[in-house]
Amino acid sequence: MTPDFTFFDGHNDLLWHLHNQSDLTGASFFAGRDGALDVAKCRTGGFGGGFFALFVAGDDLPGADAKRPVDIDKARRVTFEMAAILVRMTRANPAKLRLCTTAAQIEEARSAGAIAAVMHLEGAEAIGPDFGELEMLHAAGLRSLGPVWSRSNRFGHGVPFAYPSTGDIGPGLTPEGLRLIAECERLRILIDLSHLNEAGFNDVAKLSSRPLVATHSNAHGLCPHSRNLTDRQLSMIAESGGLVGVNFGTRFLRADGQVDPETPVTLIVEHLKYLIDRLGEGGVAFGSDYDGTRVPAELETAAGLPELITAMQQAGFGASLIERICWGNWIGLIRRVVG
Repeated sequence: MTPDFTFFDGHNDLLWHLHNQSDLTGASFFAGRDGALDVAKCRTGGFGGGFFALFVAGDDLPGADAKRPVDIDKARRVTFEMAAILVRMTRANPAKLRLCTTAAQIEEARSAGAIAAVMHLEGAEAIGPDFGELEMLHAAGLRSLGPVWSRSNRFGHGVPFAYPSTGDIGPGLTPEGLRLIAECERLRILIDLSHLNEAGFNDVAKLSSRPLVATHSNAHGLCPHSRNLTDRQLSMIAESGGLVGVNFGTRFLRADGQVDPETPVTLIVEHLKYLIDRLGEGGVAFGSDYDGTRVPAELETAAGLPELITAMQQAGFGASLIERICWGNWIGLIRRVVG
């Protein structure tokens, strides 16, 4: 049975897992893997594409509270190895997975029945002072970048995983960080604010001429976690015509900040409602964080995404709004920012 709606997703960590498992061709994504995403699960659930993150863990990971900086040589090596995995996957299986750099290519992939992958960099530790690595990654397909993960680097300061807390922690972007934003603007690379602290968020808002975007964050007003966005930040995103992708991670959904797989899917809908009230129907989408965080059991893999459709329908969301949240809002934002 074909799902009624197709999802475009703001964030997943599939490539990190493939790299950790030395699956350097991504073969398990096509043959079936023990994780949230593979081709069969995506097709079952209507997962039609998303941002595929290049993420370099510190030596103190796993564990979400890593703070030690990542050496640039390691970051450069691992980032380019992950990028190579994605390139190999799409070249070997273009009928199933396509590397896309524009909104038009994403729509073409959907029409052809292929999953659309947009390359995203989560934490810019691999980028050196002359920004040559940024140019190379852009040439390879990079179209989205978060300057930091939840730790400090040469460009700025990420928020730690803290509950209850806000992102009002530490100073803003460094001089290199300001230059990085300018380079992303020049290259039309989307700037992701999801892990950035409040002062860094403010700096991007001042510098950027494009819509403000948080690819995988939720509403601080419903869950006071440092990774979530305050009403003030949401107002700034709304004023810019930007977008927030709702994160499925239970610690970012629940009012108590707990990691609990028994979290109901209806909490995702509550965050959608809250964000729609502040951003409008065109400013909200999904950023699951699949393969990167603990999500509600009903959504453990992409095959469960129809459960989220059911929850939205039961909450009174009409078909047009559901289509916008699942697909249209992301594609429109990508078209405006990236091309």
